[in-house]
Amino acid sequence: QVQLVESGGGLVQAGGSLRLSCAASGIIFSISTMSWYRQAPGKQRELVAKITRDSSTNYADFVKGRFAISRDNAKNTVFLQMNSLKPEDTAVYYCNAFIFTGNFWGRGTQVTVSS
Repeated sequence: QVQLVESGGGLVQAGGSLRLSCAASGIIFSISTMSWYRQAPGKQRELVAKITRDSSTNYADFVKGRFAISRDNAKNTVFLQMNSLKPEDTAVYYCNAFIFTGNFWGRGTQVTVSS
């Protein structure tokens, strides 16, 4: 059974930082493409950042220079370091794992940025 468990969300003031973690189990983590998505109220879910099995990264334009995705294959964990947070970053952040066996989602963690 695949499980993706996000943590690290919370309430932070604009300009602050948070670090999200996603612990994976039930998949071959080292060959999975891992991503972070977010969904704000009334909006569609959107890709924030992606990291491939060889640690190549891609970022949405709206987070470039502020967020950084990384992975620790020994701990089956992917991270999202979020700096210079803005109120518009407020959303539920979801971890995603893509591998040949399927596409899997965590339940999400709430990030709220106050102005």
